[in-house]
Amino acid sequence: MTTIQESAGRGRPRSERAEKAIVDATLDMIGEGVTVSELSIEAVANRAGVGKTTIYRRWANKEDLVVDSLATLRLPMPEPGGTDVRADLIEYLEVMRSESSELRNRCITNIALNEADRFPDLYRRFRELVIEPRREAFRQVLRRGVATGELRPDLDVEVAMSMLIGAMLFHTKMSGPAYPVPDDLAVRLVDEALRGFRYDVTRNVAS
Repeated sequence: MTTIQESAGRGRPRSERAEKAIVDATLDMIGEGVTVSELSIEAVANRAGVGKTTIYRRWANKEDLVVDSLATLRLPMPEPGGTDVRADLIEYLEVMRSESSELRNRCITNIALNEADRFPDLYRRFRELVIEPRREAFRQVLRRGVATGELRPDLDVEVAMSMLIGAMLFHTKMSGPAYPVPDDLAVRLVDEALRGFRYDVTRNVAS
């Protein structure tokens, strides 16, 4: 096996190649079903072709390594077009749907969330790095819609955001080869949600 040390001097700097090899090894192992509890720095080092000290120079523990590795799988949400709330919400939900099609993404996200009780610091950092920026992206679009009059002035932005994200997460987590996520799911979720976001449904029912 060619190790990182043996390949030094070719291509990217050794430290950059080593870091990528470590992150890739971590993601591959978790994607294959290794839980955070089962993961060890020694196993990652062997898989990456580096020494354990190389890993410990960059990460204090495996929780930090897992969180930083998870963060590499989540690309930043695209900047919203800013002209149409519907289009922006569909685009954001489509990002979530597309990511869910990658088995590695789904496995790793499930592990991060399912092991939150055992690794609270891991979950806290995962939430800060990955979850909250995405929730805030949805909030900004919804707030803009309220400000421009596209959405109801009394819209509960937190609840609206949770409804959209939660619905997509439910469908992606419950999907599988026999029950794939529909290609038009993002459009359907947004269009149905906007029926309530745009109108005072309580007043309509009362009348």
